[in-house]
Amino acid sequence: MHIRDWPAEERPREKLLARGVGALSDAELLAIFLGSGLRGRDAVSTARELLRDHGPLRPLLERPPAQLAKLPGLGPARACLLAAALELGHRHLSAELERGAALTDPQAAGRYFAQRLRGLEHEVFAVLFLDTRHRALAFEEMFRGTIDGAEVHPREVVRRALAHNAAAVIVGHNHPSGNPEPSAADRAVTARLKQALALVDLRLLDHFVIADGPPVSLAARGWV
Repeated sequence: MHIRDWPAEERPREKLLARGVGALSDAELLAIFLGSGLRGRDAVSTARELLRDHGPLRPLLERPPAQLAKLPGLGPARACLLAAALELGHRHLSAELERGAALTDPQAAGRYFAQRLRGLEHEVFAVLFLDTRHRALAFEEMFRGTIDGAEVHPREVVRRALAHNAAAVIVGHNHPSGNPEPSAADRAVTARLKQALALVDLRLLDHFVIADGPPVSLAARGWV
């Protein structure tokens, strides 16, 4: 049966309009982008097979567009549509920090680091520079490492903070392994950074670890 023959309340688009995007499953959301399914199957069934064979959703959407295009039911046009939709979501999440508003929700910074660093194959250490009112000045990926770690130089973080005339920084790095638990090395780097920044009257507000699940805040654990 084609989706147009389904009861109206079960069709993904009508369901979205009536009940909001949160009412749709991952497969239903993906089906809206597919528009139609593989031969003999509707878009929702095709989306479910994509998620079953190549998912779940986050690993599926984090594939480069060229890889997405090779999956059954996608192709170049749909792969580009999905990649563009994901980037729109990333830019929407980052707008709170980039439009100059004061950062009043600590978790907003964690979400920002997550959308910038999650899914990278190697460890990346990044810094968000803030002014005296905790408004974003700049975001920089400062150190890149192997899958095992990145070598962090506190002196370089201080130098870039002074160059941006920052008053505070938030740092974050990803764990490509997927394990979100901060390591002893993560805690040691945090302590060294805090000490180095304090020497020039700069504050370290938080250090986020990005892996599977929600961002982990070292400040929330009392380690900053």
